[in-house]
Amino acid sequence: MPIELKVAPPGITISQGRTFMMTDPRGEIHPQTEEGVFAIDTRFISGYQLFIDGQPWTLVTSSPLSFYAARIYLTNPALELDTGPIPANTISLEVERQIGEGIHEDFCITNYTGKHISFMLELDLIADFADIFEVKAQKFAQRGRLNTHWDEHTRTLRTTYTHEDFHRAVSYCVCNSTAPVSYANGRLSIELHLAPLQEWGTCGEITLEHGQDTKRPLFAHSRDGNAPTAEAGATPGPRAEPLSDFDARQARWQASCTAVETPNEHVYRMYRQAVEDMGALRIYDLDVSDEAWVPAAGVPWFVTLFGRDSLIVALQNMPVAPAFARGALKRLAEYQAQARDDYRDAQPGKILHEIRFGELAHFQKIPFTPYYGTADATILYLIVLSEAYRWTGDRTLLTEYRGVAEQCLAWIDTYGDLDGDGFQEYRTFSSLGYENVGWKDAGDAVVYADGTQVPQPKALCELQGYVYDAKTRMAEIYDALGKPDRAALLRDQATALKLHFNEAFWMPEEGCFAFGLDPQKRQITSVASNAGHCLWSGIADHDKATHTAHRLLQPDMWSGWGIRTISSKNPAYNPFSYHLGSVWPHDNGIIAAGFKRYGMTRHANQVIRGIFDAARRFEAYRLPEIFAGLPRVGLKSDFPALYPGGANIPQAWASGAIFQMLQAILGLRADAPNKRLYVRPSLPEWLPSITLEHLRVGNCALHLRFWREDTRSCWEVIRSQARKKSDTITVLEDMEPS
Repeated sequence: MPIELKVAPPGITISQGRTFMMTDPRGEIHPQTEEGVFAIDTRFISGYQLFIDGQPWTLVTSSPLSFYAARIYLTNPALELDTGPIPANTISLEVERQIGEGIHEDFCITNYTGKHISFMLELDLIADFADIFEVKAQKFAQRGRLNTHWDEHTRTLRTTYTHEDFHRAVSYCVCNSTAPVSYANGRLSIELHLAPLQEWGTCGEITLEHGQDTKRPLFAHSRDGNAPTAEAGATPGPRAEPLSDFDARQARWQASCTAVETPNEHVYRMYRQAVEDMGALRIYDLDVSDEAWVPAAGVPWFVTLFGRDSLIVALQNMPVAPAFARGALKRLAEYQAQARDDYRDAQPGKILHEIRFGELAHFQKIPFTPYYGTADATILYLIVLSEAYRWTGDRTLLTEYRGVAEQCLAWIDTYGDLDGDGFQEYRTFSSLGYENVGWKDAGDAVVYADGTQVPQPKALCELQGYVYDAKTRMAEIYDALGKPDRAALLRDQATALKLHFNEAFWMPEEGCFAFGLDPQKRQITSVASNAGHCLWSGIADHDKATHTAHRLLQPDMWSGWGIRTISSKNPAYNPFSYHLGSVWPHDNGIIAAGFKRYGMTRHANQVIRGIFDAARRFEAYRLPEIFAGLPRVGLKSDFPALYPGGANIPQAWASGAIFQMLQAILGLRADAPNKRLYVRPSLPEWLPSITLEHLRVGNCALHLRFWREDTRSCWEVIRSQARKKSDTITVLEDMEPS
């Protein structure tokens, strides 16, 4: 009988907004690791360890309770106290944590020894205030001044860090303790005297402080692309009322999302987990409104605003929650670059890659203020604008962001096309910039077929597809705005690009599109997953799309859990590499959608089944950002291997891949401006039926049921709820690939 296996990273991570805590399974933080309490790109606490009379507690069990809470059960080792020996496992310690902008801890100790005992409960705390980039690289430099102060009256330990005008501080307050509390040599100590079966409890409050001026907002947004200042006062640890509000906000979020019902329990649970993770990643201070917000890209390393990630997530979530698109369009527009700045790889019209607020960014030691090193975010912005219009039918989006879109188009035709040949190439101008600025942005991600590195400039295949899609969509938008001449010009450009692309990028000997073109415009003949994006965008000729799909499912690319980032035949292949052999759920979601676009439903469902099988085996059905590209050995008892470099879990576009794959299975294509929704279902055997509840298209909520009859997929509209009759959406069978 096969054993049910669950794969999970070691340790516990809880988060809320921009604050998160990473610990080992004991709930502790060890110096010289990546663990800690983080906020605003700073690690506030780098050491946290509990002791009983100088001895470490023994772990019983631990687990997250939700995305913002965890519980840890500990017990004592064998002890020799002044009052006599204490056998192991006769004293229990329960720690429950809840995180908001700070952290609240509840401690409960119970004496099971059968006698009166006296001992010390001790807590070691260390604060290093390291920048998150230093923590990730494990390379540290002390620049400022640290001071620690113990206030015996308030039972508060406060450590401050000051470097010129950069300030951070962390306080730990022992609250509601009936026992004496003292501090010495970096250790808080609580003197306890317990009768048999007596319970004793107290709580701790961790407060994080950031900034010198308590009157200034935490994040001030800017259209000129200049760095906002991350300044604010103390953020108190959460109490019952704020935590209740978190629960209420999460409940409102989940209630607003499209819901699913299906007899496939695995699909149901992974969908529900993805919805929960999307809400958990919400960055509240970036909310535009209750209907417009953006998530962090991923915990722990990407808890900030990103360009590419926010836009991909917006596309994935369109059938689930269009609020992501509204939020991404608004916040990224506020940072659209207006001038050239080579240190930050900024050019007029460009959409940012990433913004940071830690010490290194504050003092311009890194270019993330924000950094614009992305070749695709500017193009994806146009695709999201179009898709948001198709799903919402909201014309105000077109008028509000028309100027932003026109700057994006101008950037594509100038700075995006470095040599004027009609293709997108990228080159980094910053001395501290990225070597690669496509979605595979690791420094070693782009290689020739012999495994050697490709120099800049590089014209990746998917970038050409994104531009084709963006210009086709913008032509539709200009038609809607009453600008037919501009629309016709964009269509002509898209048509010419498609023709040129299929000639220049096709590799007949491989039956696949080339990874890209090198500086001499020679093909980078590596077989890479990027080729699948060319089907998603629609730039591929139909015959070439068919060959590409077949090639990407050959054993050197298909791991059994998903399509690898690069062929295992490439000398640079490493299944544990970030971009040279691993499997990315979002990458596979895009590829599956591309297969479905060209009518290759069997191929699409194969990819989706592989990723869904992997999701089943990850703890809580939560897909990580990335996992290893090792080949799948068995169908029932095998399990995927984690990426050893520390993948983000949860990660927004990994969770969003679940939504995109279900959209591909059902063939959902919205046309809200014309009051239509198209469906083209191709349910596999393992998904006999699925119902969508409260699917929003325009101002209409649809309840749709899909089911299999033999090999045929059927559908029906169960209910349609529109605000007014003119908002009613007609559901039609999509007879042709979009």
